[in-house]
Amino acid sequence: MKNGSDRKVEVVCEVCGSGQFEARLVNEIFLIEGEFVLVENIPATVCAQCGETIFSRETTEKIRRMVHGEARPIKSIQVDVFAFA
Repeated sequence: MKNGSDRKVEVVCEVCGSGQFEARLVNEIFLIEGEFVLVENIPATVCAQCGETIFSRETTEKIRRMVHGEARPIKSIQVDVFAFA
């Protein structure tokens, strides 16, 4: 990967230190104003070793706009809830 000055930039996972990543589509659950929201098929960079997920700034901003009213949900689902303690 190169940045604007043509220096090589190594991307390292902040969780496990791996340098191997894969582009994937992921599903993520967000807690928005006390409500759970599922966003499906999000483009992400995922650590091949530990699964840590990284979203680009553009993707993060699009998700923020979607869940705060710029998009309508395509479906609703029921979720079972368990209390651990």
